[in-house]
Amino acid sequence: MKTRHFAQLVGLSALWGASFLFLRIATPALTPLPLAGIRVALALVVLTIVMRALGQRWPWKHWRELLGLGTLTVVLPFLLYAWAALYLPAGYSALLNTTAVLFGTLAAAWLKEDTLTRHKLIGCALGFVGVGLIVQLGPVRLDGPTILAVLACIAASAGYGASTPLMKRATTRMEPLAIAAGLHAGALVFLLPGAAWAWPQATFTPAALMAVGVLGIITSGTAYWVHLRILRHVSPVAAISPAFMIPIFGVTWGHLFLGEELSSGLFIGGALVLVATGLVTGFNPLRRWLASTPAP
Repeated sequence: MKTRHFAQLVGLSALWGASFLFLRIATPALTPLPLAGIRVALALVVLTIVMRALGQRWPWKHWRELLGLGTLTVVLPFLLYAWAALYLPAGYSALLNTTAVLFGTLAAAWLKEDTLTRHKLIGCALGFVGVGLIVQLGPVRLDGPTILAVLACIAASAGYGASTPLMKRATTRMEPLAIAAGLHAGALVFLLPGAAWAWPQATFTPAALMAVGVLGIITSGTAYWVHLRILRHVSPVAAISPAFMIPIFGVTWGHLFLGEELSSGLFIGGALVLVATGLVTGFNPLRRWLASTPAP
């Protein structure tokens, strides 16, 4: 993996880590259905403007494929994570999001888009150990809603991970920008009825509107486009690997802005996460330097 792509993946991790913070701010006021609908609509507006500016066409002949991918990567995750934000701290949801790497690794191997090597398995194991050290939120009350929220996060992560190899295939037939716009257009078709039904329950506070604005414009519309551009050049497992770094940012933003507990294992866990990401993605910044160093 090139240094440029690795740096972009780290940047996406910071953005997606912040999304759990903004979900915690916006969901109690807007409620999950209107929140997901507004988020997708904003992302679609941004992507449509960029498509028009760049003169790209809508991928109408691939609408069935994009509708399915939009359900897996937009509809289900946006709704499930929004609902889970009512019951789980931002850092806890970010921790559960790391399971996307496991689902993505297995799906890529199943679809023969990538190979399941010993290094990748070790990387997955180290990543889970690392995020376990990062997020030490203490005991969580195991009532019905909490258990369902945990399962919702895992299901959302499964959708992200399992669909990554499929999106990799889509990038061979369509432009990344067109895919991102098509995903959100298809998702909006599914989300509009529910958002309209639950609209009277939403409270449009300034904080909630600011949070959903960032979610829609930046962490959804812009970030999805960037992610698909990277996916064209790296393996599906490498593309999904930012999930290991998301908890670092998710816990940090939650601590700074929501007062959530800062884990004592943040630095040790963060180091393990970086090592795990290198194993899974194959990125080694020292490789080029060692190769160019003359042998003694």
